[in-house]
Parts: sequence; C-alpha cells; structure tokens
Amino acid sequence: MGEKKKAGAMLVKLVSAAGTGFFYVVKKTKRLQSNNVKLEFRKYDPRVNRHVLFTEAKMNLSPVLLEMSCYRWIDNMIYTATHTEWHFSLFENSNENGPLRTIYKEKEVRIRPSISLHELKESHTAIPISMALCTFAVPGNLSSGVVGADAKKQTSLGSQWLRGSDLQPHTFSKNNQIRKRSSGVCASLSERGEYFSQKPPTPLLDTINYPIHMKNLSTKELRQLADELRSDVIFNVSKTGGHLGSSLGVIELTVALHYVFNAPQDRILWDVGHQSYPHKILTGRRDKMSTLRQTDGLSGFTKRSESDYDCFGAGHSSTTISAGLGMAVGRDLKGRKNNVVAVIGDGAMTAGQAYEAMNNAGYLDSDMIVILNDNKQVSLPTANLDGPIPPVGALSSALSRLQSNRPLRELREVAKGVTKHIGGPMHELAAKVDEYARGMISGSGSTLFEELGLYYIGPVDGHNIDDLTAILKEVKSTKTTGPVLIHVVTEKGRGYPYAEKAADKYHGVTKFDPATGKQFKSSAPTQSYTTYFAEALIAEAEADKDIVAIHAAMGGGTGLNLFQRRFPTRCFDVGIAEQHAVTFAAGLACEGIKPFCAIYSSFLQRAYDQVVHDVDLQKLPVRFAMDRAGLVGADGPTHCGAFDVTFMACLPNMVVMAPSDEAELFHMVATAAAINDRPSCFRYPRGNGIGMELPPGNKGIPIEIGKGRILKEGERVALLGYGTAVQSCLAAAALVEPHGLSLTVADARFCKPLDHALIRSLAKSHEVLITVEEGSIGGFGSHVAHFMALDGLLDGKLKWRPLVLPDRYIDHGSPADQLMQAGLTPSHIAATVLNILGQAREALQIMS
Repeated sequence: MGEKKKAGAMLVKLVSAAGTGFFYVVKKTKRLQSNNVKLEFRKYDPRVNRHVLFTEAKMNLSPVLLEMSCYRWIDNMIYTATHTEWHFSLFENSNENGPLRTIYKEKEVRIRPSISLHELKESHTAIPISMALCTFAVPGNLSSGVVGADAKKQTSLGSQWLRGSDLQPHTFSKNNQIRKRSSGVCASLSERGEYFSQKPPTPLLDTINYPIHMKNLSTKELRQLADELRSDVIFNVSKTGGHLGSSLGVIELTVALHYVFNAPQDRILWDVGHQSYPHKILTGRRDKMSTLRQTDGLSGFTKRSESDYDCFGAGHSSTTISAGLGMAVGRDLKGRKNNVVAVIGDGAMTAGQAYEAMNNAGYLDSDMIVILNDNKQVSLPTANLDGPIPPVGALSSALSRLQSNRPLRELREVAKGVTKHIGGPMHELAAKVDEYARGMISGSGSTLFEELGLYYIGPVDGHNIDDLTAILKEVKSTKTTGPVLIHVVTEKGRGYPYAEKAADKYHGVTKFDPATGKQFKSSAPTQSYTTYFAEALIAEAEADKDIVAIHAAMGGGTGLNLFQRRFPTRCFDVGIAEQHAVTFAAGLACEGIKPFCAIYSSFLQRAYDQVVHDVDLQKLPVRFAMDRAGLVGADGPTHCGAFDVTFMACLPNMVVMAPSDEAELFHMVATAAAINDRPSCFRYPRGNGIGMELPPGNKGIPIEIGKGRILKEGERVALLGYGTAVQSCLAAAALVEPHGLSLTVADARFCKPLDHALIRSLAKSHEVLITVEEGSIGGFGSHVAHFMALDGLLDGKLKWRPLVLPDRYIDHGSPADQLMQAGLTPSHIAATVLNILGQAREALQIMS
C-alpha cells in the first residue's frame, strides 16, 4: 500500500469482507485513453479445469467513479479460504464501435489478508470503506469473529460465531451464484418446454391447497413447487389476462414467505397487490383463478373480503409499510406475538408515504419485516450511472445470511447497551463502526434505511429459495426488537422468456398464447381515449413551446410515452409521487410554463391537498388530464374514477370539463392550453373512441368556457349528459322513439362553470329534465340542481331526476356488467324516462 500512483496510471482497488477481516488487491493499469471500460472476473472451476466467467460489467466512467465502482461491484463476490484464485481483466474501448483493447490482465490473483481499519482508511480516504464487525472487546467464544483474530480462523465465519443458528460457513457454490442464462430464460422451465397452450402438469402444486400443506416440503420440493407455481400462473393469466410480469417475479418469494410464516395469523401484506396471483393460488383460491378480474370472480388485487389471507386490501401503491406498522402496533397493544411482513416494490418505493412510514417505524421500534422487492423499477437503492448494479451473487448471499444471523444481531444489541453506559466518544465510535460494517456488507447504500431506523439485510437473490428461507427463518426467530428491511432483488417476468425480454409489454396483458407469447388484443376501428389525448397534446405542443407534460410513473398508462418520444425534454416522469407531481406542476406554472398533469382519476385522489392548496388557492394555470374517469372494468373499485367531478368542481377557481367523444377531447385539450389565468381539468374514460371525425391535423379548437350544446331536439323530456354518458343518452333516445317519444339530448361539456342559459332553456321547455353522468353523488347533477333551486326552476311543474353511480363501490367485471349494476345503460335511462311519464309497461319491455 506504500507505493505511489504514477502520473497517468490508475489504481484499481478491490476491497471486500471475507468473514472478519479485510482483503484487497492493489494493481496498476496503463493510462486510459477513454472512459469506456469493461471489467471481467473469471473464477477457477475444477469441474472443467479452467477459469469460467463469473461476472462482468461495462461502464462509461471516469477513473474516480471506476475506483468507487470497484468497491461496490466487488461486493457481489465472495472470497473464502478455499476460493482465492481469480482472473481479473480490464478492457478499454477507445472507439465506441471498435474492438475492446486489453489494458490489464492478471492471472491467479491472490488475496492478501488483513490490514487494519486505520491502514485502509489511510490508503484511500476519499471513499467511505466498509468496516470490521466491531472494534470493542467481546466474550471469548465470539473472539474468533472479531478483526485481529487468528488468521487461520478467518473463514466466512467461525463455527463459534454461528453457534445457535442454522447458518454455516459455505464456499462459493453453484447454488449461490446467479446462473448465466443464454437467452434470459429460466432453464428449469423453458428447457423442459412447459409453455404450451394446454394446462401444464403440476403434481406437487396439486397437493397444496393452503400454506399449511407446504410446511413439510424439502428445499428441493420447494424449488419444484416454485416451478409448478410459475407454470400455473402463466397458464391462468393466459386465459384471463391480468398482471403477469410482477407475479412471475415474486414466485420464489411467495413460496418462501408461506413456508416460513404462518398466515393468516402472521400478516403478509402485498403492496399494490397486482403481484399477488401466486399468493392467491397458495391460499385456497387456485380453483377460482379462471375467474380472475371477471364479474363475480377473483379480484386482480388483494381484497380483505375475498380471503382471510388478504389481511389488507390494495390497488394503489406504497401503503403496506404504513398498514403493516399499524398492525404491528395493534398486535403489541393486544399482547399478541404474530409476525407482520410488508412486501413493497415494483416502483412503490418512489412514493413519499413509504418513507414516512419507515421513519415512523424506526421511531416506534415495533417488530415488523419490510421486504423491498427490487425488480429494477425502483431508483433506490440499486441504481447508478450505468443502470442497476448486479445486486446478488455469492457475497451478497453469504453476507445477507450473516446479517440475518441471530447471534450477530443480538451482539449488536448488547454492544449498543454497553457503549451507551460508557457514553461519549466510545458510543460514537461504536455507532460509526457499526455503520461501516453494515455499509460493506450490503454494498448498496443501506445507511439510508439504517438512518430511518430499519435494520437492513441484503441484497438477497429473490429467486434463490435456499437463501430466502434461511434469512426469513433467522429474522423470524431473532429475539431483538425493531423493524427489519430485507432487500430482495427479483426479475420482473422471471421464467417466461417473452415477459423477460419485454417487461413493459407483459406487466399487464390481455389473453395470450403461452407457447408464443402472442397477446389476443381485440381489433377496434378507433384508438383509445388515452391515445387521442396524447395526440391532441402533441399537436398543441408543436404550436406552443411552453407546453410540458407530467405523469407519475404512468407514461404508458397516460399515453405520455408518445409525447416523450416527440418532446423528450418536455416530459417529466416524477415516479409514483402524485403529490409531488401536482406541486411540481404548480411551480412550473409560476414560471410561465404550461404544464399538463396527466394522472388517473383515482390516483389524483392522493394529491388532493396539493390540488387545493398549491394550485387552486393560488389560481395557477395547471391543466389536469384525468384519465380512467368513471368505471374501469376489470381493475375494479380501486381504480374506478368515480369522484373526480365531485372533488374538482367544488373548488372556486377550477374549470371542469368532460368530452362526450374523442373529437371533443381534442377541443378540450386546446381549451385547457388556452386557459392561462386559472387551473382547469378534463376527464375521459378508459376504452376507445366512438369513431367521430377528428379535427384537421389533430389540432382542436378552443371551446367557449361554460358553453354546452344541444345534439338532438325533442319535446317533453330532456336528457342533459355529462362526458361520455352523452352517448348513452343518445342511445336511450333511440330506444324510446318506437314508443312515440322524441327526446332532447344536450351535451353539458362543462360542470364548472355551468351553461346557465342552456339549463334554463331545457328546464322551461320540457316537463322532465334528467341529468346523466358516470360519476358519484355530489357531482354534475348536484351542481345542476343547486343552480336550478337558486334560479327557481324547481318551483314549478318540472320533474328533475339525476342518474349517477350508486352510493357503493362496484366490483370488477366487464364494462357492460358494471354499467348494468350502476343502472346507467341506455336501457336504464330509457326506462327511467318511461316510468316518469307513467309508462311502466313500456319501461319493463325495454328492460327485458
């Protein structure tokens, strides 16, 4: 370590922990001519008598970042007394498209043990290196696990250290490494050719109805169960559609959780819930999987009323840590001893609520387990400049087991108690030493979670059942108190080649052929309202450079991925952070930018205070595009956009619109772009347009604010529709024509401000006025009634009826079934007209 770095040379340091000491390699390289570098490690494999590729990484880094990356990257390898021979190569590509140039190669790299913490710090002060396990004295039977112990005992862990646990020192073995798969496909499944259109054989899974049936399975049988469970998920989802990729990514984790814990006594919470299909199959619902997301069938999310094993309902993200903490505290208040496990991931860690909950969990210090399901959709904690760090391997496997080890955790508790009594610098030193140790063991910034008060374990290979079950058992049996976070790294779509290669396309799928991966999407002559919105916004942005778009991790769902392709610097994905999205848009509006904030109607509920306080109160011109308004079919009540009209139209400064068809949507996007003195919003449904002619060049024409229109002139009865419910009104008018009635049909366009002149005209020239909307009580109809009451229009003979969504949540099902349950089909509207006019028999005929 005493040699100095020559000018132009690069010092590559590889530092890791092997049991209790430090090991490092110091090598010099030739001058780098570029920053495009590839690192490669090969490990000797006696089975083939040669060095085989263990891992590699390509990176475009400065020398300093390369040095730092070496520290972190090496944490994905393990050095033991029996495996210390490696081949290390460093390549450079001075031309992006040219061949790699070998600038350094070393055979039979040997590891030199143990230098002191002081020496290591002196040798490289710029990078905070991880640490020894502890620096204070410990009982004699643990001394073999302390830095400075006899070098002969420095293996992964001494046997004394592991006393009382089922963990043992282990070498780098086939089971502990990530298997190289030539096409990214799980060999245990694809090589057997299980992906056929017929139901796959599942002999072991057929014997499992509930988690209790798994308890006596061997590790080998657990792996077989995972394989069969994966095949079963693929087959079932191919017949119903649903969220495939996320469910495939947690197969092994689900098996391990139900093997180790005793649900439903132990609470297992699934954040969002769209990854819960394997959980449903293992908890008594396998025979109902063919009804997934269908009318009267299984929900696509966890649902308390569906099963005792679903201890908390979900659909929106980032709620499980909060709910799990509440369950843990409630358990403690009741004097119970059950476990609480909150599984969170799939992007949910980008939401502030997750960190609020972890902060409170660390403060309350109640026993609970948080499992971070990191499938590369989370920016923390595995992202770097070149994408996700390879987060699992032999070192992470062994050291994650070490971190979950009961004696180690209990030792930490004892040590903290001792040093607190000593106080002063000793306490601070012990805290820093502990932080250094945790940082080296994790290699992924665990101090973030530690600062919040959660004991961090990981990263762990989320597809290695051996490691998962061992770690979960250790955490479950540990006597120390407080929240624990286990960082589990998974692969979305794992084990199904098509889902692995295109995780975005197989996140949510329609029915598909398992053998080919081809999805059976129904052909439609029109595009979705979501696509029409994106096209309209692109047209407006072409003409106005101040227009920008914002979404909360829903580029595909909101159509803004199309906008992003056209205007990459004017589209902002803020993550699953609707609150931030709204206030971020407000800040943009303060600077003269014209933000369009595209958020699902049901997700905007999460940011209502920001809509009120940060936007409407200040009269800032933020435009809200509320997708998925009204009923949403298979996604059910968690995603139903029932309340947006009610909570937006009550705001004093908000302009509230809803298009009746896709052409009107183009005009309302143009209208929102033109409104620059107050906030505005417009809602549109899931589903496709009706085939209306679009404006030339997709460029809408701004509508006069607060101005509706009459679509069909009639007499006696007027139907005043809001949004796409107008189409049902037109259909209802056609249904009653054979009964000698000609109805007036009007399109309100605006809920706020209302077209007072239109409403007054309809009320005075008709016997009956019916408002129709696909929204909740308190929405458009209530605003119309309020105006008519104040205007005296209800003082005469006018009969007014509001048709709205019923005052209950409508379960998942087909759109047609949901409209039937809501009483908002054209037949229901027509029957309402006939009943008001005293033609009950005709009404029954229409309903039949």
